Amino acid sequence: MSDFYNAEPLEQLAINLFHGWGYNFYRKENQLRADDLLIRGKVGALLGMARKSLEEAQSEYRREYLPEPTREHPDFDPKALANAQAIERLSRELGNLSGLISAQPVPENDRMTQRYRREAATLQRLLEADKRLVGQAELLRTTVQRKDGVWLVANQSTVRDGIAAIADSLRQREALLFPPA
Repeated sequence: MSDFYNAEPLEQLAINLFHGWGYNFYRKENQLRADDLLIRGKVGALLGMARKSLEEAQSEYRREYLPEPTREHPDFDPKALANAQAIERLSRELGNLSGLISAQPVPENDRMTQRYRREAATLQRLLEADKRLVGQAELLRTTVQRKDGVWLVANQSTVRDGIAAIADSLRQREALLFPPA
C-alpha cells in the first residue's frame, strides 16, 4: 500500500500545512476574517458603482455644457468648467476612499494575537463596523445613481457628506484594531 493512501500521515501533513499557512478551518476567527475580506470587497464594489455613476454624469455634463471651442467661443464657460471639475473631484475622492477600504487591516492570524487579544471579539466588532460601511456605501450608491451632472453639482454637499461619513467609519474601524495609547 502506497503512502498516498495512508490516511493518518496524510491528515497530519495537511494539518501541519494548514497551521503553517495560518489557517484552521474549524476556528470561528477564520470565518470572521474571511467574512471581513468579503464584505470589504463588496463595499469596494458598491463604491465603484457609485464612482461609475459620477464619471458617467461628468462625461454627459461635459458633452452638454462644454462644447468644443470655436472661433466665436474659444474658451469654456468658467462656471460650467468649475462644475465639471467639481464632479471630477467627487469621483476622485470616491476612488481614494475605495482604495482605503481595500487596504484596511484585519487582525493578524498569529499566536501572539490569539494569546493577548481576543481575536474573535475584535473580528466581531469589525463585522459590526463593516455592516455600517456596507449601509453607507449602498446609500451613497443609490444617492448618485442615475443622477445627472446638474443634480450632482447642486447636491455635491450631500455626496461629500456620504464620503465623509464613510471615511469617518474607516477611522473608527482602524481604531478597533489600533486603539490610541
